Amino acid sequence: MKLISIQNNIGIPKYKQIVSSIEQVIADKKIKKGDALPSVNKVCMEFSLSRDTVLQAYEELKKRGIIYAIPGKGYYIKSIETTIKQRIFLLFDELNIFKEDLYNSFLESIGADVQVDIFFHHFNPTVFQKLINDSNGNYTKYIIMPTSLADAAACIKTLPVNEVFILDQTNAELSDYPAVYQNFVKDIYNGLLKGQNQLSSYQKLIMIFPGFREPLGMKTGFEKFCSDFGLSHEIITKMQNRTIQKGEVYIIPSDRDLVEVIEKAKTQQLQLGIDYGIISYNETPLKKVVENGITTISTDFKLMGSLLADMILKGKKGQIENKSALILRNSL
Repeated sequence: MKLISIQNNIGIPKYKQIVSSIEQVIADKKIKKGDALPSVNKVCMEFSLSRDTVLQAYEELKKRGIIYAIPGKGYYIKSIETTIKQRIFLLFDELNIFKEDLYNSFLESIGADVQVDIFFHHFNPTVFQKLINDSNGNYTKYIIMPTSLADAAACIKTLPVNEVFILDQTNAELSDYPAVYQNFVKDIYNGLLKGQNQLSSYQKLIMIFPGFREPLGMKTGFEKFCSDFGLSHEIITKMQNRTIQKGEVYIIPSDRDLVEVIEKAKTQQLQLGIDYGIISYNETPLKKVVENGITTISTDFKLMGSLLADMILKGKKGQIENKSALILRNSL
């Protein structure tokens, strides 16, 4: 049974004709899951094609999850689902409520003919490297949150260069890749600047910065703001047994630390927004209602997801700095 047909001088690249042929025989149920495809050499000889042309077709089908290769044996049908035009490898650092907003926005914007497989590295360099190595060659696009992991750039550079997109955090080593990212230095600086009138009611700014998962740019932007305006400030890694003093404002990237500060203040019978202040990082629906409203500095995660989808669908290659804002509430 002939599975592949090629026509000359019809204006359609030969590799695309191979792809279309295999899609058609799958649709016609002439071939099923697990069946073998003609070898690369056989297709080359039958249609006088180069190996590169046949391999390009087979690799596209492989990236879309339609076929798979067994080294030394050949290519086989993996899935009879041919409506999926792209398979995207999406590597997050972790899943939380605002990353969920990003993910859902991306799914809504990318379209129904795209399959998105999501993975998490949990800030573990070994897991990060393994997930990328295992995915290499199996997807049409790769979206990576590299955070600040050591050697992340070297690992990312093993992937097909034109198929990689960087999300959330980028750096000089990744400047050649298209990205939608947060400018943490600028965002926290401008957020504090917007809240300067409210901050003038307090005597000291304290950032809780464990430094493990949090982007270093947050700390840099905070220090620059305090230095530029001559503000008393301190950076601590955790609350421990610290006593909250009246007139302090806490800038808190981690929601775990946010809960700890609020609980500590309650034991001291301090009133939020009057005796002390809080600026949290990253907006969530709960922060609208907790303690009558928590002030946040946050990027727009839904916008980040839709911008990324648009970039992939339209083949854009730039780097987009995502918008951020200070959302003032009663905690300041």
